[in-house]
Amino acid sequence: MKNFQGVYAALMTPFSADGSVNYEALKTLADHCIDAGLTGLYVGGSTGEGFLLTEEERMEVFRVVGKHVGGKCNLFAHVGAISTDSAIRMARVAESSGFDAVSAVAPFYYSFPLEAIKTYYGDIMQATSLPMLMYNFPNAGGFNGMLDVVNAFIQDEKLLGIKHTSQNLFELEQFKHLSRDLFVFNGFDEMLVAGLSMGADGGIGSTYNFMPHIILEIYHSFQNGDIAAAQKAQEKANRIISAMIPFGVFQMEKEILKNLGLPVGECRKPFLPLSQEGKEKAKEIAAML
Repeated sequence: MKNFQGVYAALMTPFSADGSVNYEALKTLADHCIDAGLTGLYVGGSTGEGFLLTEEERMEVFRVVGKHVGGKCNLFAHVGAISTDSAIRMARVAESSGFDAVSAVAPFYYSFPLEAIKTYYGDIMQATSLPMLMYNFPNAGGFNGMLDVVNAFIQDEKLLGIKHTSQNLFELEQFKHLSRDLFVFNGFDEMLVAGLSMGADGGIGSTYNFMPHIILEIYHSFQNGDIAAAQKAQEKANRIISAMIPFGVFQMEKEILKNLGLPVGECRKPFLPLSQEGKEKAKEIAAML
């Protein structure tokens, strides 16, 4: 299996003024992330407002990104859904679009039992030839049993690893010391150094869309053993993240990109429009980058 180690932008989904997906802006944003030197793209996840898109929109995003990127970088397609059949349909489109792997958050809302969640992942994994990056995001879906799911599939070579969006770094470290080595990616941008220190193979994050150079500084400094430099870059990233949080992270990210010359529209409802104060703060942040 190829080496997936590195840092990936959780790609945002641009929208036009009428609310439709702006596929041309999507391609421009993908180019921006790749040209900055990021390892790859994680498409259709939380940052991409995946659950605010229709299934057909999600599949078309995979088609457009897959065709445009054309093997320039590693590609993960997030196909997670409440419906297994929907996730499978999207996974098959990701496969035909040239993605390297699929990813899926555990099905949510209905409080499915562990066995149902295991079956969900097994069905998706059997539906295509692509490996699976399980998405551990307990704060969003309420499921805290991903370690049990991973262990159930540990002997399946199609299990690629885990995207770990959790402050539980003890669990992250456990994922790295199972009976088979897996790729584990840190999911909270503000904790990248911490995740790397606990064994993560890299990170997947939303702020990577607009400050990839800071993220790469964190990652490469850590890889080169310069922990002080990695911490300093993390502190810079965290000052920016702290300034964004009061106004809405995704709304701020899109406004910052606009100020950087990459207009990607606004977030879909029920996300609220960014306040004027938020717009001014986003302009300040963009000027710092």
